[in-house]
Amino acid sequence: MVNAITILGSTGSIGRQSAAAAGRLGIPVAALTTNRRIDLLEQQVRSLRPKLAAVYDEEAARAFRAAVADLDVRVVSGLPGLVEAAALPESDCVVTAVSGSVGLKPTLAAIEEKKRIALANKETLVCAGELVMRRARETGAEIVPVDSEHSAIFQCLAGRGEGELKKILLTASGGPFRGRPRAGLEDVTPAEAVAHPNWSMGAKISVDSATMMNKGLEFIEAMHLFSVTPDEIEVVIHPQSVIHSMVELVDGTVIAQLGVPDMGLPIQLALTWPERKGSPCGRLDFRTLRDLSFSAPDLENTPCLRLAMDCARAGGTAPCVMSAANEEAVHLFLAGRLGYNRIYDAAAGAVERVGAVQGADLETILAADAAARAYVRETFAK
Repeated sequence: MVNAITILGSTGSIGRQSAAAAGRLGIPVAALTTNRRIDLLEQQVRSLRPKLAAVYDEEAARAFRAAVADLDVRVVSGLPGLVEAAALPESDCVVTAVSGSVGLKPTLAAIEEKKRIALANKETLVCAGELVMRRARETGAEIVPVDSEHSAIFQCLAGRGEGELKKILLTASGGPFRGRPRAGLEDVTPAEAVAHPNWSMGAKISVDSATMMNKGLEFIEAMHLFSVTPDEIEVVIHPQSVIHSMVELVDGTVIAQLGVPDMGLPIQLALTWPERKGSPCGRLDFRTLRDLSFSAPDLENTPCLRLAMDCARAGGTAPCVMSAANEEAVHLFLAGRLGYNRIYDAAAGAVERVGAVQGADLETILAADAAARAYVRETFAK
């Protein structure tokens, strides 16, 4: 079990659950960060007593410093603040629970310090998977996935020898609009899009789950985490969210990880691995499970998933461009400035306009990210 943790994005859904898990397990919290939710961050700081708190938004950081002036906590701000929190010597594990590509530089900073990365930020590997995984191998930093699907695959592959894996079976619930044609989703509201049938998540990831872009991001992330090709990953629709993912081995054996749909399980495991501890999460009752069903994804009506799979095959900066454009488009949608179906149009348009660079370094990756965002703002914002 880790000795102390930093939580990047501590006020979000994953961050709050990570803080709760640390409290249950008796793991000290060395640093916390937020974008601008300083009221909740103040509560966390007063309760968990970290050495450092980082607020990404500069104006919010000034207000936060005043609010916690009576506490022995150092407050930093902006992206340098997140990087400092990630590299803090007092922590040996960094939970990357921030949303979007802002998590890339802090994750790399933690990797340079050889920390365990409890990875809950998909965009880090989507944007710079080759770079991140190479540096993790070179430094010896350990990456333990927090996403329920990748945690499931990680667990299924534990103890497996090289060459045993045939295929990853990446499960997806299908989201709130499963089975509905895309043409009928023009007037979907943000409230409808974030109403996931099985999971309680933040707004951005909930919208991504509705469009199935989230599964596309997970597809790309799995490629890098488990060193497989796109042809070695198969997306399977499993509406019940009981099987969190599976692996098929070369002899035809399929190993699955099952559990209740509760992010508390993979979060805790990322902090205790390779040990397991008791948890308050619910238990599966197989006597009441009446149906476990599976089907192929409908790529015509979920074009975001198809786009992500195409970008995975294209490689280079194509996934980064797609992810950044999607992130910007989702923010516009949540603000009522972009129609639901236009999220795909924005992401696909950015991939076509910005293009892909192979073998990109960090500077080129960040430039591609910025170009994609600018394209969406200039072309699609109402």
